[in-house]
Amino acid sequence: MSDLHADISEILISEQEIEDKISMLAKQITEDYRGKDLLLVGVLKGALVFMADLCRHVDLPLEFDFMAVSSYGASTKSSGVVRILKDLDYEISGRHVVLVEDIIDSGLTISYLLRYLETREPASLEICSLFWKKGEQAVPLEVKYPGFEIPPVFVVGYGLDYAERYRNLPYIGVLKPEAYASDADNYPAEGPQTSEEVT
Repeated sequence: MSDLHADISEILISEQEIEDKISMLAKQITEDYRGKDLLLVGVLKGALVFMADLCRHVDLPLEFDFMAVSSYGASTKSSGVVRILKDLDYEISGRHVVLVEDIIDSGLTISYLLRYLETREPASLEICSLFWKKGEQAVPLEVKYPGFEIPPVFVVGYGLDYAERYRNLPYIGVLKPEAYASDADNYPAEGPQTSEEVT
């Protein structure tokens, strides 16, 4: 079994930078939703770590819920066809909803979720995403609460995984190619992809 940190070739975003960004995003959400019925909706599994830290920094009474989706099947690229694995437990009609994502690349899944949730007639529906990959968006998206723009490289940490591992890293790092070399037959030459479509 390889060492968790030894598999990382480079730290792109430090733990302190992430903490500072989340504090800033939470402050903005606090100001925007003061006096409103706020529900944070996290997309599992990737957004779990971000959601946990974000909600603790929002200085408002709020509720949170989770959805789990899949759009990959056996492919490493999103088909844009989304399967809901876990739906919301709460009714969102008339409520102010912030959809919390770990990372956006193609944007296909988050776009689908927006359309899906809009049919339930929330009072408002916005996106908060901690990371997004530069130049990867296949559909236009308006992210009201954006975090960090990152290059189109394979990253792990802070909820982002490779084969369900590395989510517990406190920073965002680039995974060494040898960490997934044994899976070369299953992934394209540039390595596996991490995105909001991975559950």
